[in-house]
This record gives sequence, C-alpha cells and structure tokens, in this order.
Amino acid sequence: MWRLRRAAVACEVCQSLVKRSSGIKGSLPLQKLHLVSRSVYHSHHPTLKLQRPQFRTSFHQFSSLANLPLRKLKLSPIKYGYQPHRNFWPARLAARLLKLRYLILGSAVGGGYTAKKTFDQWKDMIPDLSDYKWIVPDIVWEIDEYIDLGHKLVSEVIGASDLLLLLGSPGETAFRATDHGSESDKHYRKGLLGELILLQQQIQEHEEEARRAAGQYSTSYAQQKRKVTDKEKIDQLQEELLHTQLKYQRILERLEKENKELRKLVLQKDDKGIHHRKLKKSLIDMYSEVLDVLSDYDASYNTQDHLPRVVVVGDQSAGKTSVLEMIAQARIFPRGSGEMMTRSPVKVTLSEGPHHVALFKDSSREFDLTKEEDLAALRHEIELRMRKNVKEGCTVSPETISLNVKGPGLQRMVLVDLPGVINTVTSGMAPDTKETIFSISKAYMQNPNAIILCIQDGSVDAERSIVTDLVSQMDPHGRRTIFVLTKVDLAEKNVASPSRIQQIIEGKLFPMKALGYFAVVTGKGNSSESIEAIREYEEEFFQNSKLLKTSMLKAHQVTTRNLSLAVSDCFWKMVRESVEQQADSFKATRFNLETEWKNNYPRLRELDRNELFEKAKNEILDEVISLSQVTPKHWEEILQQSLWERVSTHVIENIYLPAAQTMNSGTFNTTVDIKLKQWTDKQLPNKAVEVAWETLQEEFSRFMTEPKGKEHDDIFDKLKEAVKEESIKRHKWNDFAEDSLRVIQHNALEDRSISDKQQWDAAIYFMEEALQARLKDTENAIENMIGPDWKKRWLYWKNRTQEQFVHNETKNELEKMLKCNEEHPAYLASDEITTVRKNLESRGVEVDPSLIKDTWHQVYRRHFLKTALNHCNLCRRGFYYYQRHFVDSELECNDVVLFWRIQRMLAITANTLRQQLTNTEVRRLEKNVKEVLEDFAEDSEKKVKLLTGKRVQLAEDLKKVREIQEKLDAFIEALHQEK
Repeated sequence: MWRLRRAAVACEVCQSLVKRSSGIKGSLPLQKLHLVSRSVYHSHHPTLKLQRPQFRTSFHQFSSLANLPLRKLKLSPIKYGYQPHRNFWPARLAARLLKLRYLILGSAVGGGYTAKKTFDQWKDMIPDLSDYKWIVPDIVWEIDEYIDLGHKLVSEVIGASDLLLLLGSPGETAFRATDHGSESDKHYRKGLLGELILLQQQIQEHEEEARRAAGQYSTSYAQQKRKVTDKEKIDQLQEELLHTQLKYQRILERLEKENKELRKLVLQKDDKGIHHRKLKKSLIDMYSEVLDVLSDYDASYNTQDHLPRVVVVGDQSAGKTSVLEMIAQARIFPRGSGEMMTRSPVKVTLSEGPHHVALFKDSSREFDLTKEEDLAALRHEIELRMRKNVKEGCTVSPETISLNVKGPGLQRMVLVDLPGVINTVTSGMAPDTKETIFSISKAYMQNPNAIILCIQDGSVDAERSIVTDLVSQMDPHGRRTIFVLTKVDLAEKNVASPSRIQQIIEGKLFPMKALGYFAVVTGKGNSSESIEAIREYEEEFFQNSKLLKTSMLKAHQVTTRNLSLAVSDCFWKMVRESVEQQADSFKATRFNLETEWKNNYPRLRELDRNELFEKAKNEILDEVISLSQVTPKHWEEILQQSLWERVSTHVIENIYLPAAQTMNSGTFNTTVDIKLKQWTDKQLPNKAVEVAWETLQEEFSRFMTEPKGKEHDDIFDKLKEAVKEESIKRHKWNDFAEDSLRVIQHNALEDRSISDKQQWDAAIYFMEEALQARLKDTENAIENMIGPDWKKRWLYWKNRTQEQFVHNETKNELEKMLKCNEEHPAYLASDEITTVRKNLESRGVEVDPSLIKDTWHQVYRRHFLKTALNHCNLCRRGFYYYQRHFVDSELECNDVVLFWRIQRMLAITANTLRQQLTNTEVRRLEKNVKEVLEDFAEDSEKKVKLLTGKRVQLAEDLKKVREIQEKLDAFIEALHQEK
C-alpha cells in the first residue's frame, strides 16, 4: 500500500509539472518528469504517453503568445502483485533509511540533469542566424557573447524582405532572395519570428471563424431567433482579428525600425578591420547602369530592351508622383495644382546607402534629402531638365531623366515615372500632346518584363479613368500589373457605398486584371507635408478605417510600406527570370555585328565615334602646327601679291590716272602725295589686315583640305571643314595692328629715293606688269562692249547685237577724235558729246549721251595705258637723269618713282604682317582650334552630325552591344553570388 500511495503522489507531482509547462509543444520527454514519477512511469507504465494536439508546422517552437492548454493525463490502471508481510522491523527500518538516502541523492542528480535538459531546450529555441551572418560584420560576432543582439539580428532578417518572405515557406513565395535548408528554417521560425508566425496563424483562424460564422448567419434562415447572438459573435471575432492585426503591425514596425538603424550602422562602417560582403545595393547600381546604356542604344538589329523596370502610369493628378515619393521617402518631384508637372519620363533608381541623398547620372552633385533647401534645389533642377528636354512647340518629351536615390531602408528597384494620361488637350498644350503621352506610355508598357504600377485616383468616379483601359490592352491577363488605389481617405468620405472600394480592390469593378491590389493614402493634399507626417496620417487612417474593421480591406493590402515591399520583390523576381535571356540575345547580336564588320572593313580598326573624333583631333592639331612651319619667304610673297591685287585698282584709278592728267612734274608729285596720304590714313591699313587674315585662312584651309595620300580618310572631311569655319569665325585680329601698320606704311610711302639701278629696273618692271594687266582688262571690257570683230564673225558665225552695234559705232567716232588730239584730257566736254551724237545720227545711229560717256571711259583708258607703257619703255634708261633730278632733260619719270614707292610699301607691309602672323596670329588660331575641338567633344549632337556613315554607325552599335553584354554578365555573376 505504501508503494501504491507513493506512486500516486509522484504522478500528481508530474501532472502538476506538466500543467506548468504547457508552453512546450509535442510529446513530453521522460526526463522532464519527477524522479519518483519517472521511476514509477518506467517500471509500471511503459505504454503511457502524454497526448497533445499536433501543431500545424513540422517543427517544435515556444511562444509566450499562445499558451494552449494541455489535455488531462490519463493513467492506465495499475496492478500490483502480492507482497508477504515480514516482521523483521530492524531490517525494514535500515532498508527504509538507506532508500531515503538513495531517494535524496537520486532526486538531486535527476533535478540537475532535468535543469540541464531544460536549458538545452531553451537554447535550441533561439533562432540560428548563421545563414544571415554576412549581414553583420565579423567583429560583431566576436563580441556577441557579451552583447545581446538577438532582436537586431532578427530585425535584419525581417527587413530584408516583406510579409510574404516572412510567412511563406521556401517553396511558396517567389519573392525570397535566398533559399534556406530545413535546419535553418527550423531555427528561423523561433523567438520573435515564432511570435509573428503565431500571430499570423491566429489572424487566419479568426478570419476563417468570422467567415464561417458570417456564412452560417446569412444562409441559415431557420436560425433567425439566434440572430442577435451570432451577430455579436461576428463583431467580437472581427474586433479580435483587428486587435491581433494591429498588434502584429506594431511588432513588425518595431522590427523594421531596428533593422533600419542596424543597416545604417553596417553601411557606415569604417576601415578598422570590419569586413563584409557587398550588399545588394551594388546589384541595383549595376542594373541601373545597364538600363542607362540601353536607353542610349538604337536597336537596329532587332535586339529590344526587355529588361524589367517598374513603370508608373496613371491619369493626370491621380497621385503617381506622390506614390513614388512615398516609396523614395522624399518629396523630390516638382508639384503643381492640377497642371501637368511630369513632362518627360524620370527613371529613379532606389538603392541602400548610409545617407539619404540623390544625384543625377550625368552630375556629381549630391542633394541631401534631409535638408529642405537641397530638396527645393533638386525639384528645381528636375523641372529645368524637363523643360530643356521638351522641344519648341511640344508639351512632353520622350527623353528620360536618370536619377539615383540612396538611403537606409529603401527598397532596391528601378521605377520610371511617366507623364499623366489625359483625356482632353487644353489651351497651351501642343495638339499632339495626348497621342504623344499614349505613345510614350505604350513604349514602356509593351516591354513584356516591365512591371506596370497602375495608379487610380480613388476620390473620383472609376468610370472616368483612362489608364485602366490602356493597361488592359498592354497586359490583358494581369501577369505583371499591380493596381494601386490612391486617396482612399477621400474615397471613404465621398463614396456612398463602401463596398464599391472593396470591388475595386478585389478587381471586380474594372475589366483589367492584376497581380495584386493596394490601397494607399498620400497625405491631405498639402504640398508642404513631410514624408513622416504623411506616413503617420496614413497609418492612423487605416487603424481607424471602417474598411479594415469590416474586413473589406486586408491588412497586407494597405499602406505604401506594404506596396513598396511587394513591388520590390516582384521586380527582383522578374529580373531573375529574364536577365539571362536578355544576355543571350545580346551575345547573338554582338556576333552578327562583328561578322558584318569583318566582311565590310577587314583592314580597319573598330573605332567608334569618340575614337574617330580623337583621331581627327590629333590630325587637325598636327596641321595647325604645320602652319607655323611655313617659311617667311612664302608668307611675304603671298601677302605682297594678295595685297597688290586688293589695292591695284585704287592705285591706278584714284592715284595714278588723276596725277597723270597734270601738266608738269611738280603738280604730279603734289597730287600723288595728297592721294597717298589720304589712302594711308583711311583705307590702306584696314585693307592690309584683311589681306593678312584672308591669307591665314587660305593657308589654314590648304593644310586642312589637301589629301594626305593613302593615309587620307575622307570620313574626317566634314569635321575638319566645320572646325576650320568655327575657328576662323572666332578669330579676331589684334586691334592695335592697324595703328602700328599705318605708321609703317606712311613712312614707307614718304621715301622717294631709289638707291641703285636694280631698284629702278624693278620699279619699271612692276609698273609694266601693272599697266599691262590693266590694259588687258580694258581690252576685254571693250570687246564685250562692241561684240566680236569681223574675224570671229566669219570664223565662228557670231553676230553683234543692236546694242553692241551702237557701242562699236560710238567707239569708232571717239577714236577719230583721239587721233586728232592725242593729248586729249580724260573727260569729254559737252559740246564734244553733242558733236559725236550728231555725227552718229547722221549715219542713222541713235545714241544716248550716257552711252557715249561709258564708251569714252574705256576708249580713253586704253589710249592712256598704251601711252604710259610707251613712256615706261623710254624711262628704262632714265636712272641717270633721275639721279640728276631730271635737270636739263625733257624726260620725266615721276610715274616710275610712284610705282617704286608703292612696291616698297607693299614689301614693308608684307614683312610686318608676316611677323605678326608667325608671332601672334598663328598661335591664337591654334588656341581657337583647340577650344573648338573641346566644344565639339562635349557636344554629342555635333559629333553625330559631323561623323556619319555606315562605318561609324556599325562601330557605335558594336561598342554599345559589347558594353551592354559585359555589364549584363557582371550583373548576372553578382546576382548568382548573392543567391
């Protein structure tokens, strides 16, 4: 009987122990029982087991949030054998004393062992975070035994993904970035994660009970008497469900906040021995670079850009930009009241970073998004870039603005904000604005791997939406569309039937289909609201909203935080599924381009436009340097010749001819000095500078355009011509050159002394050449005036016109007059004109006085030039008389002295201009050429215009395809390493 009582007491002790340990799920280990109870249990009840309902999951876990009661233990009946009574009481007493000692010793040993087992079991319940060790620096694990980082490490795991990653199994969710084994999954669901899982399971159980109760309440008409009781039960279940959801949301927010802080600390690590692998932000940066290169690539070989990006589309003022700002956690876009603000696509790359900053692809300036002045500057810069992209006469532009936003806790993805879809073109817009916006939107949405983020304004009637029909056309099955209903707070106030919002979120109101549906609130409509204020208002609204309390909306379908997590995971899922296929297509394109180049240009290097420009730049600079190597003799010869061609007419017509009409040498010299002085003061220096500048241009053009033999590449001709024209346009001659040149020319013309016979002969030769050239021009003018002579008329069958006939008759009459008076002055008197006209009329030729004057001008010029040439021949032997100042001589050669003065002035001017050219102007021109080349190098449109052709385009495509393929291969390799 004593043993029976002892066993009963021991079982009661064990049973009480089991009740106190109700948080442990599964079968109770034998070692957990009391020592006495364990011995009885082992000896007499080998089949006795503790019964518990099986938990859903296949692993054991502990949670303080779900203390489910255990069932009462039922012991099988015990049968004891017959024990004979003995009267040896001393032996019994000794045996009892010895057994008591063993009991005490056994209890101590068993209690210690039980405590050790309990400790081991609790230790096993701590999550195994070895799979996430790469997130935390190695030095943190070294101090882990001194600092409790359990919650932060768990938050790090949770922050890496969204609710689907947290609750779904490895095979259920497609958004998980890495795969976990069964052992790591076991530890992953313990601790705080286990609490979250239990909360989610309780939410699902409450939802099932609520639906079950609601179904029974609505379908069972026979139980109308219990209507009030069932309704109260439904309301109670909904309140419990909402309370559990809010509790879960608060825990998740706390973990996300701790995760954000921990990531910021990890990203701000210094170089003091802390090492970690590259975070995923490097992936999104690499991917964004690939998209930037693809945006500049013209797919002329059927290789289209099918890489994923998130395309944000919606009606105008539907809240597209506000949703994007909530995801980026900064008010970065220009805003306006009802007017179109997004005038060109904006590609925003979100990535993780220690500081919240933004920067453009083509700029190194960082905008601190935590400072309001930087935010205002960023919005102003985006607005300026949009207006710059929009061409004159247009409202929107397809050119993309690329912006990178980095910050702690940002979800990694690439989004493209498109102009809002409009229904009517208003005043001030281009007539084709609506069609242009549709074409831009379709161009982005027709990408089969693009994720369409369809934004619908919840505050207006759904029937007024345009974007839903457009999205339905581009993605009829909804396999890559995420629907977002904005301004739900206004919708809840304005919509008469809240079930209409439920129909929208469930996808029953619109014909379009989508992967998921979300409801968000983007503020109260105040443009000065901060992101934190908008987020607090959104959370407060959904906590108090009837849409959640009445289960019209699910908790995972609301807030921009859940939207951001879902879009990010969907984006990376699409990237992993499509990026390798895109890489293979570009490999094939590269092979085709390389084959075409080898067939068409087998002996030429594959130089793209920038490389060709550098080559042409070097050639042009070499030619400018060659310009400085022109000999002084060559410069002076071409300068002197060009200057005389420019001033010869003025010298003959305005200086020599008027002076030659004088009666004596004194008057001749006086007239020449006056004319030369006036010419030097007003025209000659300017003419000389113009001649020097034109000579420099001609020499520069000659070096630029002359062929270089086999090495000449005609692909540079347009570029060289443009550089030459722009350089000459920018070059300006030194303003002080004319003043110094005027003094030099005046002094040269004042000198009348011819020192030797050689200079005298040179002056006569120069005078003869000038007069002969002028006589030849005069003969040609007279021939054109009177028509062909009798030889040409007979040999070439040519006839004179009536006007030429009149000119010929007038010429003949004037020549008769000159024969009568060879020293006739240069001008006809009035009576002489009348005499000539009457003589012509007597022969039946009607003539006008102005025609007589024109004919006389040419006839007298020829007569004068012939007389001057005869006089020049006489002066060849006049140097002796010149030395004696023509004393006691009838020969006067003042005209030879004049031409010697002109010739000497030309030589001195040419020498002066040559010095200025070689010392100053050639260097300035070289500087201008370098500046023009630098400007052209920065102007991509100019290079495309000047360097064109099939060869250039093929090299450009080949370079782009190679760059895209290399970046894709590097991205894929990094993506595989991250897995």
